Amino acid sequence: METNELLKKVRQIEIKTRGLSRNIFAGQYHSAFKGRGMAFSEVREYEYGDDIRDIDWNVTARYSRPYIKVFEEERELTVMLLIDVSGSRDFGTFELMKKDMITEIAATLAFSAIQNNDKIGVIFFSDKIEKFIPPQKGKRHILYIIRELIDFQPAESQTDIGQVLKYLTNALKKRCTAFVISDYIDDKNYQHALTIANRKHDVVAIQVYDERETELPSIGLMKIKDAETQEEKWIDTSSGKLREAYRLWWENRQTEMNNSFKRSRVDAVSIRTDEDYVKTLIALFNKRS
Repeated sequence: METNELLKKVRQIEIKTRGLSRNIFAGQYHSAFKGRGMAFSEVREYEYGDDIRDIDWNVTARYSRPYIKVFEEERELTVMLLIDVSGSRDFGTFELMKKDMITEIAATLAFSAIQNNDKIGVIFFSDKIEKFIPPQKGKRHILYIIRELIDFQPAESQTDIGQVLKYLTNALKKRCTAFVISDYIDDKNYQHALTIANRKHDVVAIQVYDERETELPSIGLMKIKDAETQEEKWIDTSSGKLREAYRLWWENRQTEMNNSFKRSRVDAVSIRTDEDYVKTLIALFNKRS
């Protein structure tokens, strides 16, 4: 993308998503994604009913009477955006392609995080880790992230969600809130990696899909291409049996995906490219509040 065109696009997304995060999401985001860690605050004298596991033995020995450590909830979060950049995101039959919707959602979450004084980082993934942007604060950092969301070109086209979840688990030592934004078109089983990642971090799954992925139109012979494997073939969409088989495949895939989220205890939403993602995100935030 040309530099001037890229900067214009960055500015457009900044204006739209920063406004959304400031005017709509500010309260919901703050209450939905509170700091989950506990940080040491002070010591005070032991009182009846206090947990003896919190006794500070060094201070107790110094004053010859029991003192306990007092902890308070950490308010600052580290937020990670795990962004699917595989070939299947380059699809859309409405105003927005999947990758455009993913960019807007990610930018909105990023601005919401910054306004809550949280750090924000990004992992771009296909079937490998394409790029890691370490968590930081500040507007310059956000604009850099948006620029990468718009213009990043992956080396690979296939998907491995399990691999990026394993990377998240190993790479970030401190607990974070991680949004995995993908169409979840992945034939590999990622449930185990999702469960492990969600035990250490707070993982939220956001599926972005297009309505035309849910069923085939009846338009006769049609050439289709797998954006991830580049395989091409002709199909006869006038066949009711074929369309029904495809519809059942999609429904079964969605059921399997949602079951993985439930078994892993991961909050999840699905957003269609022709839907208002604002309403869906607000519902997600309210659910978690």
